[in-house]
Amino acid sequence: MTRNKFMSAESAVDMIRNGSTVALIGGGGGLMEPTHVFRAISRKFQETGSPRNLNVIHALGIGDKKSEGMNHFAHKGLVKKVVGGHWVWSPRMQELARDNEIEAYVLPSGCVMQLYREIGGKRPGLFTHVGLGTFVDPRHQGGRMNDAAKDEMVELVNIGGQELLWYKSFPVDVTIIRGSFADADGNISLDQEAANIDVYAAALAAHNSGGIVIAQVRTAVDRNTLPARSVRVPGAIVDAVVVDPEQRMSYEIGYDPTISGEYRGPTPTEAVEELGVRAVIARRAHLELTDNAVINFGVGIGEGVAKIIASRGEVDRYYQTIEHGTYGGSLLVGLHFGFARSASAMIDGPSQFDFYSGGGLDVAFLGFGEIDAEGDVNVSKLGGLTVGPGGFMDIAQNARKVVFCGTFDTKGADIAIENGEINVRRPGQVRKLVRKVEQITYSGSQALKLSHEALLVTERAVFRLTDQGLVLTEVAPGIDIRRDILDQMDFAPLIPSTPVSMDPALFVQ
Repeated sequence: MTRNKFMSAESAVDMIRNGSTVALIGGGGGLMEPTHVFRAISRKFQETGSPRNLNVIHALGIGDKKSEGMNHFAHKGLVKKVVGGHWVWSPRMQELARDNEIEAYVLPSGCVMQLYREIGGKRPGLFTHVGLGTFVDPRHQGGRMNDAAKDEMVELVNIGGQELLWYKSFPVDVTIIRGSFADADGNISLDQEAANIDVYAAALAAHNSGGIVIAQVRTAVDRNTLPARSVRVPGAIVDAVVVDPEQRMSYEIGYDPTISGEYRGPTPTEAVEELGVRAVIARRAHLELTDNAVINFGVGIGEGVAKIIASRGEVDRYYQTIEHGTYGGSLLVGLHFGFARSASAMIDGPSQFDFYSGGGLDVAFLGFGEIDAEGDVNVSKLGGLTVGPGGFMDIAQNARKVVFCGTFDTKGADIAIENGEINVRRPGQVRKLVRKVEQITYSGSQALKLSHEALLVTERAVFRLTDQGLVLTEVAPGIDIRRDILDQMDFAPLIPSTPVSMDPALFVQ
């Protein structure tokens, strides 16, 4: 009998049963997001009340902070439980978690991707050091983000005298993936996508759990026309293919072959960022680079380092990576974090996180929400709102050096940068150097055990993590240590007799 796996989005969604565990693929800004199928699920639920009570899991943040991505699932009754690596792209889902309308969990993005691989291999789960000493450690919250969350998804184990976390396997009933091309047999090519992320691992998890795999693509092709090297998900594990001729590379980009890695083109010249607090922080962080370093950037001010590298023509001096599986090229920022033009390599997400977990990174430039005297950092839960770390934990815990980049405080700060000095006219209303972080996303003590280097770069000062705690090592020109730093912190850092001045050149356009 001739196979034909092409069907409408509505028919594919009819295959999803109430109470199913559903793995979703995608990244912020529309990266690899099967939007057409997501919309069909939302539409059917609002019209019929089904499917309902879904248990949804996703490794990366998915959405646009408005209506797309996980926002399509943010309806009371549609989802019962959400396990997400990153939540900020869906404010509506964050509200459901805050109000205990769903069971909310956060696991590191890399661990989720690698867990799919373990599920697909019928192994008991993922055993890893990633997450020890943080909020996913069961000695803390075990990844539970609200009172409604009761499941024990992570267990502390001892193997050969080493403490590890066991991220437990579970059956996946449905995985929804995306590609560029598909034939009637269900062979899926990702040739015109911006990344591979966890497409294959998640599909395998559903298939080998006895579940179904739904794939959305832009273009249907004839059988036997896809080169074998182009097929990243074989038809043997795909059950339904939905064609969306309007599928875009991102919400804003229709198609760009330099982003899909098909071609290399001239790297667009990045304009030098206008002098300001963010630019100063990025400039100081940039000084931590060494030639041929393997590096990673987090979303936020850390992206400013990538802009500096591009604007100065330094792309070939370092090995730039992002957790989506991309190496090299010119990294896009903001809504398009996770995209890159003219990349040198694209690998699968689980393999990229293997590289990170094994200590392959020399330097990571990451943001921070809060940091305390022990060097513990929080980016995952702020003001009671579920944020999630994305790949932050997998990266920060394992990089040889982590440079946390961020403003000294936030909300309402008035800061002037003039004549090579900084003037804090009004401090921010919200302190970020706090007595104790709301949630531990990065464990300072764990970093010290591993002899990893960590420093905090702000516009006013630089701190380094030591066995004795945070040490104030550099102060910006024009800053009064007592008034602008110590009086704006909830703890007293260690201070050498003569802190070094930050380079005045950082504060000049």
